[in-house]
Amino acid sequence: MNLEAIFDSFNAMKVAIVGDVMIDSYVMGKVHRMSPEAPVPVLLLDKEEHRLGGAANVALNLKALGAEVYLCSVIGTDAAATKFQELLSEAKIQNQEIIQSQDRKTTVKTRVLSGTQHVLRIDQEDTGDISSSLEDALIMATKHRIDLGIDALIFEDYNKGVLTHRVITELIAYAKEKGVKTTVDPKKDNFLSYRGVNLFKPNLKEIKEGLDVNIDVVNQPDSIVNGAKQLRDKLNHELTLITLSEHGVFIENGSTWKIIPAHLREITDVSGAGDTVIAVATLCLIAGLPPAEIASIANLSGGLVCEHSGVVSVDKAALLNEAKKLVHP
Repeated sequence: MNLEAIFDSFNAMKVAIVGDVMIDSYVMGKVHRMSPEAPVPVLLLDKEEHRLGGAANVALNLKALGAEVYLCSVIGTDAAATKFQELLSEAKIQNQEIIQSQDRKTTVKTRVLSGTQHVLRIDQEDTGDISSSLEDALIMATKHRIDLGIDALIFEDYNKGVLTHRVITELIAYAKEKGVKTTVDPKKDNFLSYRGVNLFKPNLKEIKEGLDVNIDVVNQPDSIVNGAKQLRDKLNHELTLITLSEHGVFIENGSTWKIIPAHLREITDVSGAGDTVIAVATLCLIAGLPPAEIASIANLSGGLVCEHSGVVSVDKAALLNEAKKLVHP
């Protein structure tokens, strides 16, 4: 396997992401005393940062790997929407398929940090399904992007209402008709709507909730195989890739399965690791890699971003270097 050629091929790939976008905001400083007004800490503000999150973080990871990316989603018309568009522009990510609605809030997750300690999170969001007219607009915009030519469509679901059952099923059918691969990072609400996709990537918590099953990777390894079989019976998809946190990843294709252990690392922050894994797995799928190699490289990528604080994109050169060690230790 020529890994350098595979990683170089990422540069020619075009991928669209449809799903929930957001801003990850960080308010950073130091707690230096308790408030005299109430029994709460007082944070002395040092700085604030705003980063692209959710499906937009998947786009950042794809871009960092060299792919051409297109983001399809719905945001509001509020101040956060303006900031989101600015962040997209700074990242040089196109916004033609970003639909704005005055009836929706732009999702913002604000994390208050004292040093490295997470003190508080504040969420600004709407989580109800988008209206039928917004469904129409999003489906039309995404189909247009598919018509212009892409290699894969990623469904990035954060349960914020953009990916409704109708949006999911219509776009899967259209992508399949056009020969475009489909990959999914699911959440509970529409877990079983993704029938017939090429790759389905839940984490352990999501597959437990989505199927209402008990899975114990350590003491009952057969339980994850049985869970994957139940999932396949319901979705009739091609590949299952389940992230298992400190236990690595599980991959199966209907005939064989494998658990790839996690690599020992200094874990700083797991935020955004799932976004990285679906981005890398999608590009490896387009490149035609076998399931075990898709899982191995995706597993490495998730570990690499966990070494950094906050939501960060994968480093392509570092990932290639790690992958080379894996193949030729």
